[in-house]
Amino acid sequence: MIKIGLIGKTNTGKTTFFNSATLLSAEISNYPFTTKQPAIGNAHAITLCVHKEFNVQDQPKNSRCIDGWRFIPVELVDLPGLIKGAWEGKGLGNQFLTIAAQSDVLLHIVDASGSIDASGKIAEPGSGDPIADVADIEEELVMWYLKLLEGNRDKISHAISTGTETVPAITEVFRGIGVREEHVKLALAQNNLTDVPFEDFGPQESKDFCWSLRDISKPTLIVANKVDLPTATENFNRLREEYKDVIVVPASADAELTLRRAESKGIIRYLPGDERFEINDQTKLNDKQKWALNFIRKDILGEYMRTGVQFAINVAVFKLLKMNAVYPVADAQKFSDKHGNVLPDVYLMRSGSTVEDLAREIHSELAKGILYALDARDGLRLPTNYQLKDRDVLSIVSARTKKK
Repeated sequence: MIKIGLIGKTNTGKTTFFNSATLLSAEISNYPFTTKQPAIGNAHAITLCVHKEFNVQDQPKNSRCIDGWRFIPVELVDLPGLIKGAWEGKGLGNQFLTIAAQSDVLLHIVDASGSIDASGKIAEPGSGDPIADVADIEEELVMWYLKLLEGNRDKISHAISTGTETVPAITEVFRGIGVREEHVKLALAQNNLTDVPFEDFGPQESKDFCWSLRDISKPTLIVANKVDLPTATENFNRLREEYKDVIVVPASADAELTLRRAESKGIIRYLPGDERFEINDQTKLNDKQKWALNFIRKDILGEYMRTGVQFAINVAVFKLLKMNAVYPVADAQKFSDKHGNVLPDVYLMRSGSTVEDLAREIHSELAKGILYALDARDGLRLPTNYQLKDRDVLSIVSARTKKK
């Protein structure tokens, strides 16, 4: 399952974002390090389901289908807030960095209203600087990468001197935090270090390399949270201007949490990520609830079209990670599994993944005897190295399944 890590300073709304996406109740407070242990829950990446295209009624097993939208589970991790010096072990730095390493993609939650100071403590709205907050956290992550590189310089040099090429030698040091050889190759190329001997990397070359490697191996988008507060608009525009190469999503996690809880109680009809909601019975609302819902409808949905929480998750999965939603079936004509369930499963597969990769994801035994796949749309045979596309529906034919 895809793992999405929530990073940022304390009091930026990370836990509210987490709760609104998972409907869990992690502790929310305004004192430092409320999140002492990582909270883990299931959120969803949402994509248009294929069942209407085939004019069938689906029967999801590993996901849900609501109003024609597939809700595909992803794992969301709320990490302890970072402080300066985290890479050196200050605060909860070691714990944070260890868990962040396991994430496939990061959502950097920032208080766009400027209501926290440099240390993450609550401050007068507008007095904080979200631009500097982003820079602080990014510096911590890069210094963590640099610490790994420099701390293992002798090990890398020794591996190279005994015949290992530079790329795999460096990759081995970072493998535990999800870095792959293609990440290292690209980071070296971006800094014109491909043909530079590793022992000639100076302090600046090493840090520049680590900046690139961090960006490549842990794709990140910025969530400009608390955009509903009066001091946020200017800061949101500043964030977009300063970080032009990063996707910045405006969000109000508090508004999303309000809508999700109201929906779970039957007060409103709302799907995460929708641009609108419907009140089921106005007479059952008290004055406070009416005010809150009217505020969300006018000042958040009316201004930004959405609360941003689900949008951020979808962008992380489908744009940053470049995932494709693929539907494997046993019967390509009935679009069903061997038990007759129609379009039961959907898998998120990275761009470039093949039929063989999908077979391996479903079951290792299926991959061992794989012959080809059948495209459910036109019945064409697809070779095992066929690169999967978004919304593919296919049946994998294996020598082992044929025997059965």
